[in-house]
Amino acid sequence: MSVTSSIDIATAKRRRLWLCCNGQQLKLLLDASLLWLDLNHEAINALNVFPVPDGDSGTNMLLTMQSACKEIASLPNRSAGGIMQAVAKGALMGARGNSGVILSQFFRGMADSFGEKETINAAEFAHALREGTRLAYQGVQKPVEGTILTVARELSEAAARAAAESDDLHHVLTAVVAEAQRSVARTPEIFPLLSEAGVVDAGGQGLFVILQGALKLVNGEKLAVNRVRARAASLTALKAEAGWGFDIQYILHGENLHVDQIRQTIESMGESVLVVGDSRLIKVHAHAPTPGPILDYGVMCGVISKVIVENMEEQVQQILKSQAKPPIAAEAISGIATIVVASGAGLQRVFDSLGASRIVTGGATMNPSVEDLLKAIEAVDARNVILLPNDKNILLAAQQAAQLTSKAVRIVPSIAIPQGIAALLAYNFQANLDTNADAMNRALNTVQTGEITRAVRTVSIDGLNVREGQIIALLNGVLCVAGDNLSHVALELLRRMTLVSAEILTIYVGQDASGAEAHDLADRIRTTYRHLTVEVVDGGQPHTLFIISVE
Repeated sequence: MSVTSSIDIATAKRRRLWLCCNGQQLKLLLDASLLWLDLNHEAINALNVFPVPDGDSGTNMLLTMQSACKEIASLPNRSAGGIMQAVAKGALMGARGNSGVILSQFFRGMADSFGEKETINAAEFAHALREGTRLAYQGVQKPVEGTILTVARELSEAAARAAAESDDLHHVLTAVVAEAQRSVARTPEIFPLLSEAGVVDAGGQGLFVILQGALKLVNGEKLAVNRVRARAASLTALKAEAGWGFDIQYILHGENLHVDQIRQTIESMGESVLVVGDSRLIKVHAHAPTPGPILDYGVMCGVISKVIVENMEEQVQQILKSQAKPPIAAEAISGIATIVVASGAGLQRVFDSLGASRIVTGGATMNPSVEDLLKAIEAVDARNVILLPNDKNILLAAQQAAQLTSKAVRIVPSIAIPQGIAALLAYNFQANLDTNADAMNRALNTVQTGEITRAVRTVSIDGLNVREGQIIALLNGVLCVAGDNLSHVALELLRRMTLVSAEILTIYVGQDASGAEAHDLADRIRTTYRHLTVEVVDGGQPHTLFIISVE
């Protein structure tokens, strides 16, 4: 028998195997999708339109997929419908960020289409993709084309055409993946912001990768080589529950530093690893059971500075203790609890002092899941709840959490920390739920938000040329200034704000900025804008050097 004949026979057998799909085969497909997404999620993160540290689409989709696959890991159910129902549940509870929530809705629509079917064929798979797309669109208040939604719609249309041509599931999946790839490539033509930034849509790319992983399994490609890495990633959350360990951060200085090699070495020592920089300066962040090996390795490579070692177990216990305190006056008087999302010990102290009933740790690059928000809603001792997401990438997760509880939940759509603070200041202990929600919604427009951070990529957007590592500023979420001098960028940001009628300016200092820099900036602002009362507060927020609130 010739080699060609052997290949043809193997292909024919594989196609017969995938003429339809039962629950156990579906688990194999999803496992392959998770493996492939894990291998590609960092590249998806790099497709961020704006050069700011933000909720990463690849990571959010990976965490959502991990939650979905964890739900079915030991499920003996052999029906495709039963498995898909569990996938939809796991994805929803673990959904993080807008891309994760949209993916969970896509799975939910597919599960509804599968119903209780034991197996699904090509036509039923195509119909499920169409239903997944429909529910994904419904989950977004203002759908934007040129995003993951467009990719989902166009691949589902391709699935319908392929299913009309053949009852071969392999044929349909091949057509779906090919169309997904073409659709992702077209996203910059539809969404001008993507074209200007020189990237394709990250969420759409993530969906393509998920489906591509499934096709690779059906095609008989070997993915097992990546299984160890994927399993390690999927166990991260479980390890965190078993022991929080230490958060280790430092700056590594040296000559001829090899970033990739250093990253790989530190990844072998810990979790949640971030190693970025160049041959002379590298920022290191990792979680590990003990800090010694990672610190010792840094000293071996060069000189380390700005060392931060925090015991996460102690932090978690402190948060749990603060959350276990008796209901505060807001709940006792009005029966309304307020839940806010914030990261950074200083910002959490600010919200606590303003009477927040519960604080969920999260923000940019660390979006809480739907389950995290739902647990907070259920934990507060009140039937009425007001939820402040404080980040645009948490809004969809908040909306999903609100639908999963029997409590009355109102979401005040704050997309920045200053908005959340302004909303809490507008809270009236004697007003009812809807009156408070309305007042807090109006308060969102009474504050201007400036954010100063470092660019994580080189890009040209909105007529602004940004170089990786530069200081950049955003005004109410819009990138507006880039430069090499922190004070100059900050003062230029203020010149773009409406300050004539403003009275108070607050600088919330991030964990990567120094107090001296903050006070120097405050003095410059006082000199330039004498009518403003300027305050400096230790926010401790990651990624953003300064959050500037003007009211």
